[in-house]
Amino acid sequence: MAVEAERGPRARVRWLGLWDGYFVVCHLVTTALVFTSGAPQGRRVLAIGGLTVAAVWYAALGRPLLTGRGGGGRRNVVFCAGLVGVFALVVCADLMGSFALFGVVPMLMMSLPARPAVVVAVLVNLLPPVAWWLRPGAGGPPPPAAVLASLLGVALSALLGLWIKRVVRQNREHAELIEELRRNRAQVARLSHQAGIAAERERLAREIHDTLAQSLTSIIGLVQAVETDVADAPGLDGPRRHLALAGRVARDSLAEARAFVAGRAPAPLEQSSPARAVRRQAEGLTAQTGVPVRFAVEGAEGPLPMQVGVVLLRAAQESLANVRKHAAAGRVEVTLRYGAGRVGLVVRDDGAGFAPGEAGDDAVDAVDAVDGRSAGGFGLAGLRARVAECGGVMTVVSRPGEGTVVEVHLPAPVRGVAAGAGADDDA
Repeated sequence: MAVEAERGPRARVRWLGLWDGYFVVCHLVTTALVFTSGAPQGRRVLAIGGLTVAAVWYAALGRPLLTGRGGGGRRNVVFCAGLVGVFALVVCADLMGSFALFGVVPMLMMSLPARPAVVVAVLVNLLPPVAWWLRPGAGGPPPPAAVLASLLGVALSALLGLWIKRVVRQNREHAELIEELRRNRAQVARLSHQAGIAAERERLAREIHDTLAQSLTSIIGLVQAVETDVADAPGLDGPRRHLALAGRVARDSLAEARAFVAGRAPAPLEQSSPARAVRRQAEGLTAQTGVPVRFAVEGAEGPLPMQVGVVLLRAAQESLANVRKHAAAGRVEVTLRYGAGRVGLVVRDDGAGFAPGEAGDDAVDAVDAVDGRSAGGFGLAGLRARVAECGGVMTVVSRPGEGTVVEVHLPAPVRGVAAGAGADDDA
């Protein structure tokens, strides 16, 4: 596909290179004939100067028009008018300049529509006989041979012009067909990719529905049954709170699984903003572990693309899960930062931290944070891939005994919506 996409431009460049070579040959031959003609020196100098001006005029204005980068319409008319004027000056100065017709007529045909181009080409071919007739001391009209040569030039110019127009039109149509083929193949590739994603999503949805969703439903039923059994038992306030928390976590997980099966946004983002969803994750950590979490929003909270919101939510979930499993932290800070075209999430804890290469099997995510590879699970390596897909950057800074800082920065077109600026709470 890439080769075909480049074939049209390469063909145009190759065709234009051949034309440039032809034009240079015509210019050099005509200049040499004028230089060796028997005309007075002043006329020869004037004719050679006109040929030089014609070459500069073509390089400055005509060539960009032929490549399609110089506009069209009025610029084409200006170029052709200037070219005809310079050619008339050359012919009037020295009739040997008539050989420039071999370069002038094709340029006229390539620059103007077919009918005007043929008319102008005929008039240009009549210039040499008229110049012969009007030159001082001509002694009458041009000889019959000159008239016949001019008429033959008119016929050949018309035929050559029509052929050039046809070739140019075919090249343009060929380039358009190649471009259309490239677009169609790109669309087919995109649709095939989307179909593959849909098929894989459907397969995973069936697996999740038949395994995780059913298991979570069973867990919720068991928790509710236990809650009913201990509802009136004295001295079990703590176990009841834990059961309630387990039921909430199971219900949230079931909602997430069902949202994935249905192809919707994550459940925490369906009815709330990313800031509220991240705040809820922070509150969940406090409810599960008792660790105080300070949550803050910096900047003006605004609507975000769904993909960015999902990555922020997953970053908060993964970072806080690592705090719960590995950090043994006494305090956690979660900061959501909105800026001009960017949004960031910072999760900081004062826990045990880790050193590169010293994380054990129980700290898989720490290993992921160091080298970006998974050592048995997804963890931060999967999160890093999510962030990279959105064009963002993720950094993890940690030292033994000094805690860990996870930062995620994502590009996002944020439209300023007042809310949440300066929000600062302890979850």
